[in-house]
Amino acid sequence: MDVSSMDVIVQWVRTSWTKQSRGGYAAALRNALPVGFELPDASRPFLHEISMREADGFRPRWSVGPLPGGGSRSVRLREADGRLLVYPLIPAMFTLPPRRRRPPGVRLGPGQWVRWQLNYRFSSAAGMADWTYHLHTLNVAYGPAEPEVFLGTPTRYVDERGPLR
Repeated sequence: MDVSSMDVIVQWVRTSWTKQSRGGYAAALRNALPVGFELPDASRPFLHEISMREADGFRPRWSVGPLPGGGSRSVRLREADGRLLVYPLIPAMFTLPPRRRRPPGVRLGPGQWVRWQLNYRFSSAAGMADWTYHLHTLNVAYGPAEPEVFLGTPTRYVDERGPLR
């Protein structure tokens, strides 16, 4: 079934930092950043993307757009038998930490939502720049949802974070 006919909301929260925010006060500030935001008023289905970068003082910057059919480059969405299958995709460049065996996709019933967290570490192509670190939080609601849905406790939670060293 085409995602455009479903009542689906996808919220990606992407946080990025360098080694300067890996310890002490800066790390405490970064760790206190939200992983879910209130939804804007938009026609559904939609994709709500939030970016918080160390370089911008972790100020949230967001955009809203239509949800591409089947999900996006970052997440696979498929509806079958009245349930929604959610599975985040990991581009080849995001291989650290190693993920030998990924968890299966999550199936949501109407009115449910999932929070799925992944983290990454990578350097420049030439290896000349410092490492950058990323925490991606995928929040997906299936069915009617209030604007504050992602501020609460998810129906399902998948923690796919690993040690970043």
